[in-house]
Amino acid sequence: MGRLIVIEGIDGAGKRTLADALDRALAGKVARLAFPRYGVDVHADLIRDGLHGRLGPFGDEVYGMAMLYALDRRAAAADLRAALDAHEYVLLDRYVASNAAFGSARLHQDARGEFVRWVHAIEIERFGLPLPHAHLLLRVAPSVAAERSTRRALTDAERGRDTWESDDALQARVAAVYDGLATDSWLAPWHVVDGTTTPDADELAKRLAE
Repeated sequence: MGRLIVIEGIDGAGKRTLADALDRALAGKVARLAFPRYGVDVHADLIRDGLHGRLGPFGDEVYGMAMLYALDRRAAAADLRAALDAHEYVLLDRYVASNAAFGSARLHQDARGEFVRWVHAIEIERFGLPLPHAHLLLRVAPSVAAERSTRRALTDAERGRDTWESDDALQARVAAVYDGLATDSWLAPWHVVDGTTTPDADELAKRLAE
């Protein structure tokens, strides 16, 4: 059975860049998956519509949007388990903690609030999603992350900023919830990575192998 490694962080933190570096450092021993699975799962495509204001008031429904995220992962559960059986590592760009962090921030709750417990009850207890082996939290100032996501949107038409990415106050609250989840070692140990510098992927790979 492989190890499920999750990269988390606010929008623009550099999760894809870190995933690419870890993929190289782990030398082909890794399978990768990013959530939401746009273009793969209908729930993910509905998420994208909600984030871009195409679902009317439903996009403002915290629990409704969170359930779409959860259902996208539930639909991927069999593929996740197959990947864990076939590889030493499965590297995820966002997972259950992302739902907990963003939903809590939207409701102005912290990492020990009711919404985090609800996410655990749905995704872990009811849906039975695999637990992570470790989280990597890319910590970066929201202002830096916002600058990155804005620059990315200008150079990549398919990655335009959605309503959550454009909400600087929300991103700051999400960062605070992530810090709380890391402090509590929610679901698995958390390793905090400085997102303002180039991470040492080889050193991270060694730590993940311990």
